[in-house]
Amino acid sequence: MTATGQPSGDVDPSGAGWTAREIGQQPALWREVARSVESARAETDAFLAPLLAQTRLRIVLTGAGTSAFAGAVLAPYLARRMGRRVEAIATTDLVSNPREHLAEDVPTLLVSFARSGDSPESVAAARLASRCLTRCHHMVLTCNNRGELYRDHVAAPLSLVRVMPAGANDRGFAMTSSYTCMLLTALLVLGGESVDLVERLGAAADQLLAGTAAAIRDVAYRGPRKIVYLGSGPLTGLAQESALKMLELTAGTVATWFDSPLGFRHGPKSVLDDTTLVLVFVSNDPYTRKYDLDMVAELRATQQRGSVVVVSAAREDPEPDNCWMIDGVEDLDDVALSLPFVVCAQLLALHTSLARGFTPDNPFPGGEVNRVVRGVTIHELDGSG
Repeated sequence: MTATGQPSGDVDPSGAGWTAREIGQQPALWREVARSVESARAETDAFLAPLLAQTRLRIVLTGAGTSAFAGAVLAPYLARRMGRRVEAIATTDLVSNPREHLAEDVPTLLVSFARSGDSPESVAAARLASRCLTRCHHMVLTCNNRGELYRDHVAAPLSLVRVMPAGANDRGFAMTSSYTCMLLTALLVLGGESVDLVERLGAAADQLLAGTAAAIRDVAYRGPRKIVYLGSGPLTGLAQESALKMLELTAGTVATWFDSPLGFRHGPKSVLDDTTLVLVFVSNDPYTRKYDLDMVAELRATQQRGSVVVVSAAREDPEPDNCWMIDGVEDLDDVALSLPFVVCAQLLALHTSLARGFTPDNPFPGGEVNRVVRGVTIHELDGSG
């Protein structure tokens, strides 16, 4: 058996080897991230301290696709933890509408998440921010020390670059290790979380990979045609990333949706039928969890047994066979909880891809969709209003 619960003979290195390995290696890479963050703490604090002393500082978390969803997970938590304005705005929105998103000329820290750093929007968003804003500093979190974004900022006086462990630069099509390592780095650096947290997250993910992966594989091989991911607060961003992971690795053949449990009732619930699997990421916050569990009960009252799966750190589910438990993290904030939670979504996408006969390392052998986005023309921003 591989670390992902897949029989060794079923994983062809040309078809799923990289993706399976990159999912399974995450606990080890998180521990590397913790060591790296700690070793660079003095330099990082020296860069951030004068910025955080500015009461009007605006922090913008940006990236494209999965990298953007890292910002969506982090923003609510960081705003609360730091007591300041923190927004998640995708590079794809910044580039196409800079005058809307960069209209307020206040001191800004642009935090860029980028696996390769070669996506046209990633490079252009940072350049536009520097052009449109009088005082813009940059923190670049990337997995590629050869990428254009890295080269633009590694020696720039208003920039701080942090490169993830070498193994985080995923060779598979979908972002897995890269996503969690960049998110964790931002959590430790900006959220001020202790590196001791990482050992707990790593242990929880190790246990998940060893004990729950087979159950996740079984659900994937049931062959759902639609999958809905629900989560509240930071876990809404996780639901969005989970939906994208499934869409990517199954080459768009499994229809996916994401929402919050409360939002799902307002129309999106129409997607449900007897081919739909619903995955609910349950919050650790006692108040928020009540709403999540209300939705779980409502769905289980109307849907087929086994079609509603709960991912939770609290042992309170009345259908334990349909609950993927994450042990040892029941007291953590949801933003940290999202790291072992997303491993469940990655495994589900991997095994669903294999069940449907795709090659997860490259679900688009014809090149219809590329690992690093191509074909984007970056237009010059003129000086008109």
